[in-house]
Order: sequence, then C-alpha cells, then structure tokens
Amino acid sequence: MGGGQAAFALIAKLRALQDMRPVTVVAAEPSLPYQRPPLSKKYLLREMTLDRLLYRPEAWYAEHEIDIRLSTMVTRVDRKTKEVTLSDGSRLAYETLAFATGATPRRLPASIGGNLEGVHVVRDFQDADRLAGEMQPGRRVLVIGGGYIGLEAAAVARTCGLEVTVIEMADRILQRVASAATSAIVREIHRSHGVDIRERMGLHRLIGEDGRVSAAELADGSVIPADLVIVGIGVAANDALAHDAGLETANGILVDSHGRTSDAAVFAIGDCAVLPWQGMRIRLESVQNAVDQAEAIAAVLAGGSEPYDPKPWFWSDQYDVKLQIAGFGLGHDETLVRPGQREGSVSVWYFRQGKLIAVDAINDAKAYVTGKKLLEAGVTPNRALLADPQVDLKSLLA
Repeated sequence: MGGGQAAFALIAKLRALQDMRPVTVVAAEPSLPYQRPPLSKKYLLREMTLDRLLYRPEAWYAEHEIDIRLSTMVTRVDRKTKEVTLSDGSRLAYETLAFATGATPRRLPASIGGNLEGVHVVRDFQDADRLAGEMQPGRRVLVIGGGYIGLEAAAVARTCGLEVTVIEMADRILQRVASAATSAIVREIHRSHGVDIRERMGLHRLIGEDGRVSAAELADGSVIPADLVIVGIGVAANDALAHDAGLETANGILVDSHGRTSDAAVFAIGDCAVLPWQGMRIRLESVQNAVDQAEAIAAVLAGGSEPYDPKPWFWSDQYDVKLQIAGFGLGHDETLVRPGQREGSVSVWYFRQGKLIAVDAINDAKAYVTGKKLLEAGVTPNRALLADPQVDLKSLLA
C-alpha cells in the first residue's frame, strides 16, 4: 500500500533480486511513483516537470509484471482472511502485505482560518502545482514553521521575489532537528536574503477577506498582511488503517529490525514505520531511510535474514546553500563548529557522551563525506585535531 519512494524501492529491489512473485501496488495518487524532494525546490520553481520526476515510465511496470493501481486506496485490512478492501469496493487477497503509506502534513484548524483560500501545504505534486500558481513577485507570504520544509519553501518564495515572513513557536528554527549552532547559521543565511524570521512566535489566527487569507494575527497581538500562507508544522504518520487492523502503532507503525509489524505477514516501511535504532524507537522521515529500509526488507522477503541497521543521512537545498547531514543528532550534549576551506563553508559536529553521532555540513562536501565515513566506522576523531581548520579532514580517517 502506497506509491511513494519506499513502495517503489521495495518493488524495484524485489525484481532486481529475481523475486517474481505477483506484486500489486495500490497508490492513492493519480501519478506513477515520483521523487518528492524536488517538489519544494526545482519543481516549485518550474525548473523540472513531473515526467522528469518519475522513477520509471509506465512501461517499466508492465515489463516487470507489476500491477499498479493509481487513484485507489485501501479502506480496510482483514488480517484473518488476508484480504484488503479497495476504495472501488473490490477486494484483494495477499500473502504478504507492506504498508508504505507515508505521512500527511499537519494542517491548521478551520477555527483559526486554516480552511481559507491561499493556505497551502506541500506534500505531493498537486500541492506544489497549487502553490506555484501563487508564487508571484511582490506578494507577501507567511511561512508557519521553521523546519526544513518551511525554510525550503521560504527560500523558493524569496527566490521568486516574494516578501517572506517565517514564524516559529519554538525558541529557534530547526529546534527539533538541529543544534543551536546550525540554527544560527541557517537563520543568518535566510536573513541575508531578506527573510523576516520571528522565533518564539505563534499564530493566533488567520484573517480572511471574501474567503481568502489576507492577514495573520500573531500570538503577540500584531497583525501582518499575507497574500498566501505556507504551513510547515510537521507531519503525522498514516497509521490509522494499521491501527484499525489491530497492529501496534504510536504515531507510526511499530516494526522490528526486519520491518515486520506485530503480524508476521505484514511489514511497514518508510515514513510510516517506527523502527528500532540504538536502543530507541524512531521514525526517520528521509529519502535515504525509505530506500535503504525498503531494499533491506525486500531482501528479507526474497529469503534473506539480515536486519536493517539505519545509517541516517539527509540533505536540504536552500538558495545556493547545500546542507548535508550525516548521522542523527538526537540527544547530543556538545557540538563543535569547524570552518571549511571555502568561503561560506562550515560544519557542525555533534557528540553525545564524548562520541561522535552526527555532522551537519553547510556547503562543505569534504566535511560531510569524512563525517559519514567516521560514523559508519564507529570512530570518534581527536577533538583537538577536528577543531583545527588547518588539519586536513582526511587525516582523521587514518
């Protein structure tokens, strides 16, 4: 179930492993599976078209004997009979079922104006199409939420010549996903491009005129004009169907290291899966996890037994800045900021109880590659050498 990155990676890997069992993909969207990261960047800027985002053309699915059903949803899972009911009323029997249902953007409640015209989220190509039509120079956009999605949208809007205000309820932007040092670097990048960033600032309500948003009243009582609003306040895992089927859920579908749910015949992969990692339960919202986990579970389905051990990495493009992240900085207690060799390049190294756990590299590919290799090898570099910008990072791998 699902037609995104994880679903495609699973079926592609199954066929690459010569597993030719019958496969049916049930996808709610009207499009064949496509890349999502460019939606809030190049696709929104109209630098890429949808056909260029497709993982494979339609003929590929027929050639690989994959039945893909678009604009279709599973409405019920009956684990006793091993059948799913589809939105057209038909039923499908299964031997193995995989949830790749992803996540849904959180929206503003209608009681504070979330249902006004001009209020947008960005999750699929149709969302991006609606927003692209509004990206007109000189217009005023309010971005609610200072996470990666909100900041990427802010960067695109500013590139298009819009006046941009970002509000974030937390003490700082990127608070949930990055260190204070990284937040400071990214904040300065946006402010240098003319974005008005207001932290520790909530939204009281949106104000409408003839059914369309025209302004926003903020938590401090101030009112700012807004021709459109982009909501980037996180996502909720699509786990309701799994919950209704009696599977274990907790803002996501709980799985073991082989992707199995509490039912051995049912798996979950990608953004909807809550997986074990270093003694914790986490949900990784990233392309890397969707692909790596799906391919690992495909190998299990094809007869393998190797558990999935996540090696997290992420990226974000904002203006001409590339932020690359290796590892997972959750629970860090110390950071070290290292200037890069080129102007504007810098990296932030995360430690927990003295151990390297993550690296944020801003326009610094060498720091990202080195950090990723150190993390994969389980090596924590000498702190004094790391702090010295004159020391070649490659020497830390010796």
